[in-house]
Amino acid sequence: MKMQWASGVRAAGVVAGILAGAIFGMPARAGQSPATGAPAPKTAAEAYKNIQVLKDIPANELIPTMQFISSSLGVGCDFCHVEHQFQKDDKKPKLIARKMMKMQFAINADDFKGHREVTCNTCHRGSAHPMGIPEIAEAGAKPQMPPRREEEGEAKGPVATPDQVVEAYLHALGTPEAIAKVKSRVEKGNIAFGNREIPVEVYSEAPDKRVSVMHMANGDSVTGFNGTEGWLTFPGRPLEEMDASDRNAAKLDAEFMFPTDVKQLFAQLRVVSPEEVNGHEATVMIGFSEGQPPVKMYFDKESGLLVRMVHFADTALGLNPTQVDFADYRAVDGVQTPYQWTIARPGGRFTIKIDDVQQNVPIDASRFTKPAAPPQAPDAH
Repeated sequence: MKMQWASGVRAAGVVAGILAGAIFGMPARAGQSPATGAPAPKTAAEAYKNIQVLKDIPANELIPTMQFISSSLGVGCDFCHVEHQFQKDDKKPKLIARKMMKMQFAINADDFKGHREVTCNTCHRGSAHPMGIPEIAEAGAKPQMPPRREEEGEAKGPVATPDQVVEAYLHALGTPEAIAKVKSRVEKGNIAFGNREIPVEVYSEAPDKRVSVMHMANGDSVTGFNGTEGWLTFPGRPLEEMDASDRNAAKLDAEFMFPTDVKQLFAQLRVVSPEEVNGHEATVMIGFSEGQPPVKMYFDKESGLLVRMVHFADTALGLNPTQVDFADYRAVDGVQTPYQWTIARPGGRFTIKIDDVQQNVPIDASRFTKPAAPPQAPDAH
């Protein structure tokens, strides 16, 4: 059951500290792989059976797209698919889903000049049936919406400039000399799934390498990024390579561990109206990069430290959001380091609590070497 396994692998990867699966970036398209220059990856129609609408998207983009549908409708794989036989058309919701995808594409092409304004979530809002009646207002946070460069309104009242926000953040982390000295970091702790905890180790090396190892009862789950390649492994399953969206996410996540110049990570930065994070006012800054969904960063107004980051992963049908909250900052060799991360997505949330941090310790180069993936025939959908 590839779709269910892939969901589990991606969730495990996110929990393990690399925001894999879905944070931000453009999916790989036809042509050469941007990371390796290798031949173009297979399309969904080439890799799976009975693909009728999403034929031309890269095969590794199909699972995140299915996850977007699942989150938008609040359903699992078996709502549309026959278990173990995903290629079958026995269920009516699968046939309706194809029509709905075509309808979405047509609306955006005809009424929005090809821009993706309408998605599954526009009408469904987490329900299998479209939300035709407005909901009664309830207390609680509004859903995260991806900001747009051309439509983001002016901030209400005076705000700091991006340079001032970045400078305050770096000043809060530590002195330039202390930050520059950090070339590697090894973190050990636990991942909390409700009342269950699983040991985890995170290995980071400047400027953009990061590998997390989750020690599960039946073996290790690994999420790795070595600056160009990204991969995920899960006990008893073959290696899964990160797509472009995952790689971009992992790269940004790794680079923020060694933030010598945050401004270089984005083509444009914009400060907008402040918001509240866990009862504290936060300065909000949005990072834009060409061809990629924006990244929203929240810096505590008093401390200047990064307390939240929201990413959006692109799929064929819409954006999958991921929110990461950083807490329990402590000084390690003169550099403030978060000892707790809470990662939330439409399907749930997980908390990573670090017990031990060591910096500038040698890390075996093999940690950042992608394992060889044995050839395998893809499961049928």
